[in-house]
Amino acid sequence: MPAKDKNNGINGSDRAPLSQRRFKMPEIRDEKDLGAKVKITIDDHDLEVPFGTTILEAARTLSIKIPTLCHHEDLCVAGVCRICVVEIEGQRTLQAACAYPVTGPLKISTYSPKVRKARRHNLDLMLKHHYGECYSCVRNNNCELQSLAKEYGVDFYRFGHDDKPHHEVDRSSYSVVRDMNKCILCRRCVRTCIDLQEVGVLEAVNRGPHTEIATFNDMPLGDVVCINCGQCINRCPVGALRAKDPSDEIWAAIDDPKKHVIIQTAPSPRAAIGECFGLPPGTSVTRQLNTALRRAGFDKVFDTNFTADLTIMEEATELLIRLKKALVDKDKTVKLPQFTSCSPGWVKFCEHFYPEFTDYLSSCKSPQQMFGALLKTWYAEKAKIDPKDIVTVALMPCSAKKYECNRPEMTSSGFKDVDYGLTSRELAQMIMETGLDLPNLPASDFDDPVGEASGAGLIFGATGGVMEAALRTAVEVVTGIKTEDIFKNLDITPVRGFEGVRYYEIPIPKTAAVPELLQKSLGVKTFDFLKGATLKVAVAHGTANARKVMENIKAGGKFAEAHFVEFMACPGGCLGGGGQPIPTSPEIREARAKAIYAEDAGLELRKSHENKHVVDLYKEFLKDGPCGHQSHHLLHTHYLKRGKRIV
Repeated sequence: MPAKDKNNGINGSDRAPLSQRRFKMPEIRDEKDLGAKVKITIDDHDLEVPFGTTILEAARTLSIKIPTLCHHEDLCVAGVCRICVVEIEGQRTLQAACAYPVTGPLKISTYSPKVRKARRHNLDLMLKHHYGECYSCVRNNNCELQSLAKEYGVDFYRFGHDDKPHHEVDRSSYSVVRDMNKCILCRRCVRTCIDLQEVGVLEAVNRGPHTEIATFNDMPLGDVVCINCGQCINRCPVGALRAKDPSDEIWAAIDDPKKHVIIQTAPSPRAAIGECFGLPPGTSVTRQLNTALRRAGFDKVFDTNFTADLTIMEEATELLIRLKKALVDKDKTVKLPQFTSCSPGWVKFCEHFYPEFTDYLSSCKSPQQMFGALLKTWYAEKAKIDPKDIVTVALMPCSAKKYECNRPEMTSSGFKDVDYGLTSRELAQMIMETGLDLPNLPASDFDDPVGEASGAGLIFGATGGVMEAALRTAVEVVTGIKTEDIFKNLDITPVRGFEGVRYYEIPIPKTAAVPELLQKSLGVKTFDFLKGATLKVAVAHGTANARKVMENIKAGGKFAEAHFVEFMACPGGCLGGGGQPIPTSPEIREARAKAIYAEDAGLELRKSHENKHVVDLYKEFLKDGPCGHQSHHLLHTHYLKRGKRIV
């Protein structure tokens, strides 16, 4: 029997993927079948496709659109919605194109009368139980069910329509709102949570007409082990899942003359929000967005990349301190590898599933939270504004950021450091509400005193970006060799890409003197203790891949020998976050990544330690340097005396 998890029913890691449990590919009886071509006919078009290609994939090569609802490029095959049914000559029943593999000659019709009638009836049945009206739905005009209803001419409820909700809307989570009255049982959220993320919060329960999507024991989402990543939202075809929107409270603050409202914007939303305005994926609108935010009423617009640079200074110093303690002081209590802590979804995943490893997490706050703490201390002092009158908003690609800013330890400024987390989708809606045409607005810069940030902070938005940013600084500081003399154009490509897990080793041929800024924290004047060493790093994105790395570390495998590991909860990193524009796909995430790397390549400043504003911050405010007393108070998470992270 599979192991039971006390909070979550059957643990996602103990079950086979849905694709393996529900469908079995036809047995290949001869090795020659592998890679063989099969002749088929689709709507009187003849073609050859590789053995095992699905009918859906084959049709797309001919630009024939077969509608889908349960199918998604990121997820395993399900074949449950039956919207993609096609007719195959000689077969009595219609077949789901997304789940039917081509293993021999077929003659297929994708729009016969029988097919059109079946699709229409399936839509009508879904609409009968899909409670609510479109005008008030967050997915209005971006709803796959709504689009199909229009395409198939649904102009009345053929089988009636539920006029009363059957479920109470679950608003218990800081990040995700569940309205099961809108659910169409496509199970995309289930496959996302179990297979893509390996968290396992959601599952289909009961049978037949009583089937529902539920949490363990139907508990509120805020009471189960949800990591708030929002990946279920990005794949839900309707409005059954959405992020908790704080825009009304933000508008109220903007309209209050006593409040000084500041917004910080992360790089990933700036590479994606244009999609909400009809621009192709990968179109960066950073400087137009600055203008839109000021016109919308924000008093200051700051770049989160500034505190991403600050994070590199703190996190890299923390790693060097751990290495020095391990190699010089022979402290056997030092926890290595050090894990990144920028992704709140990953941090929560680690706390839930690997609590014995929480001390391996960097104590650094994320760039969002570092900025919030500084805005209500350092900035408030410089601007002569009472911090109680400052409202801080963070534009993030991530629904988990909403949870992060509400964690009880995120109050080191004496106030709630970040008041509101806002997703790309929610800000796009706010801009539309003002009537501003974002793509055609004039460009403008970020506000001072932190107007400039480096490309290293910018690439935080892509998987591997935190690692690359850290290496640009660490390699140069430790060896004294310019990083661009080791890596062409400063592009550390071995840590880039969309492979689930990457591993890289960097030899340290020589060492340099420790910069004066770091000497107090490290307690040494040279990096001789690292001479001849090899720095071992790893990158993982998506918590299913994070689980692979963690299990390898637990088993004493290769990753246990690493010194630094970057984890991001979402596929593709922040650019694939749960607050990004819908739809998402591997191609869309790749386009967003290209936009981020292209913007980085065009900047003059591309290393965090060369950011003048960061250096000045240490001189003026964080005077005891990275990982010093003041920076640890404001920029790092606090620990209880028993050594456990506050959760």
